[in-house]
Amino acid sequence: MRPLTDKLPKPLLVVRDKPLIVWHLQKLVDAGFSEVVINIAHLGQKIIDALGDGTEFGIQITYSDERDSGALESAGGIKKALHLLGDETFFLVNGDVFCDYEFDASFDLKEKLAHLILVPNPEHNPKGDFGLKNTLVLNEDSQKYTFSGIGYYNPLLFKSIDFGASALAPLLRKEIDRENISGEIYHGEWHDIGTPQRLENINTRFNK
Repeated sequence: MRPLTDKLPKPLLVVRDKPLIVWHLQKLVDAGFSEVVINIAHLGQKIIDALGDGTEFGIQITYSDERDSGALESAGGIKKALHLLGDETFFLVNGDVFCDYEFDASFDLKEKLAHLILVPNPEHNPKGDFGLKNTLVLNEDSQKYTFSGIGYYNPLLFKSIDFGASALAPLLRKEIDRENISGEIYHGEWHDIGTPQRLENINTRFNK
């Protein structure tokens, strides 16, 4: 996202006159969430300055700070924040996606360790990431879908990994082989704002 992210962290990039992360916060409040943990690293103080403790948005914000340790990637960041997340199922959404998926504060994982929201493959990821059979996520399948960066997780999924930088995909793939990960396909609005061009495209589209 450079040069845009030379001055702003990705979650503060603006879509339809509002930062991406503010869209998320408002959707979380509407869905009944009362607390959120936000991982901060690159230019993280700007996120704190913009959002504060969440009072303005009607939600309690706690920050998990990765600025000293360096970005810990998805699984490593969650591991660092586990003490803030508690023992119940938690919901996670990447700060650089824009969607109209309806967040669910009462989602029940049942016996699974995670439930992933998959989407039809965008142009930048034509081969997809995971397959799906009924509600069971597969590593290999004739038809694969893209992981949206949205999911529900049991904290136990992260108990076994060490502190430090760690990617989420290998951890998920291991548990997928054990049939511990469920999922669903979402066909609504979803965009990965991963390049300046994608950001421009979505703003052009919605401003028509």
